[in-house]
Amino acid sequence: MLNIWGRISSINVRKVVWCAQELGLDFQRTEAGGRFGVVQTPEYLALNPNAMVPTIDDGEGSERVTLWESNVIVRYLCAKHSHGKFYPSDLPARFDAERWMDWQQTTLNRASRDAFVQWVRTVPADREPALIAASVHASEGLFAMLDAHLARQPFMAGDRFTMADIPIGCEAHRWFGLPPAEYQRPSWPNLERWYGELLSRPGTRGVLDLPLE
Repeated sequence: MLNIWGRISSINVRKVVWCAQELGLDFQRTEAGGRFGVVQTPEYLALNPNAMVPTIDDGEGSERVTLWESNVIVRYLCAKHSHGKFYPSDLPARFDAERWMDWQQTTLNRASRDAFVQWVRTVPADREPALIAASVHASEGLFAMLDAHLARQPFMAGDRFTMADIPIGCEAHRWFGLPPAEYQRPSWPNLERWYGELLSRPGTRGVLDLPLE
């Protein structure tokens, strides 16, 4: 059985749980990280020396695989269980999906993180308006770019859902869930159409329908 370690409030754990559900996999999730602790224990550090979540442990014996880094885990699960579908077999299509997955981690997440942390995880008295303003400015430009991209095709990597939609979808969930009393996002009709398609997928239940924390 697939074992997943990590708290569901983590965007990176959400990616892995959504992916596993999308693939119809049986799995067990153990709360770890944040208030749950666990990540500094010797047993966990043997699995993931970074002391971060998520981590997976899949299979037994010589076929056992232990991985950390959320997007790598999504790639692995899709390659193992959905090669040619969620994990494209055509090289140009595969690396188009890979590109968007890397962009989520290196660009979109870095831009959007401060606004999320300040508005959702920081008490009002301790918030830093300059951090929020910079994050909003950078993120809105990137989401506008996504909106233009999704005007040309229904999903991130083409005409059908692939592994690329999972990390970007989790970022959209976090941005769309910012407190409305604090932030009114611009209209991005293509992005909103795509996100609505994601919400209709059974695999997103218990992930994209959760409030931010």
